[in-house]
Amino acid sequence: MCRWAAYHGTPIFLEDVISRPGHSLIAQSAHAEECKTATNGDGFGVAWYDARPEPGLYRDVYPAWSDPNLRAVAHHVRSGLFLSHVRASTGSCISRNNCHPFAARRWCFMHNGQVGGFEAFRKQADMAIADEFYTYRKGSTDSEVLFLLALSEGLEHDPHGALARAIARLEGLSRAHGTTPHMRLSAAFSDGQTLYAARYSSDHIAPSVYYRYSHARQGWAVVSEPLETDEGDWTELRPGRMLTIGAEGAAERDFAPADLGRAA
Repeated sequence: MCRWAAYHGTPIFLEDVISRPGHSLIAQSAHAEECKTATNGDGFGVAWYDARPEPGLYRDVYPAWSDPNLRAVAHHVRSGLFLSHVRASTGSCISRNNCHPFAARRWCFMHNGQVGGFEAFRKQADMAIADEFYTYRKGSTDSEVLFLLALSEGLEHDPHGALARAIARLEGLSRAHGTTPHMRLSAAFSDGQTLYAARYSSDHIAPSVYYRYSHARQGWAVVSEPLETDEGDWTELRPGRMLTIGAEGAAERDFAPADLGRAA
């Protein structure tokens, strides 16, 4: 399982999430506490928004804890909305194209979890991606397919429904051709204006998600694990919920792909 962290608010340096906190994302890459594997060393990535509508993107295959370039970028780059990720592969190869976040047009997306038995139906999943978005298919992960399926389902106009329909399609393929667990997901994504996060699982085990507003930073952090062990005011995003953070603050709503999706 992977670990990720996102931020939306007054611009801060990326290092305020990625490297400076006691349980920063880099610390979690070596010593995660709320997932099956404590080590997430199969690459990393960060996507950030600034003066352009499309996100900047920096990804590599090295472990986050051993890459000095990541620390240098995080020390100098400031952003009011960014997504960062450290990867533990669930089967696909270690390559830059398989590192999260993924980006297409003004959107970026990152995921922690799995689609059970994905390799058995990867061709069918790829074929479900709309032609206009298939050009962005660069890697081999189920996470990238999920992102491009959500775009195909109308992410730009209906983020909640589009992700729900994309999950339902992949979960349906897993139930027909794959293995359990059919779907485990925590995901964060953005269009540069609004930050979204979702938590869902087809069984009783959903990857962890927490969020918190910092008055000192005047911004929201959404994370796989709290960034400081002594901060007790993190809110857990429960399974079957989606979080939306925009200019007016944060709001939760129910998230039930089975209710919104269609059979694969």
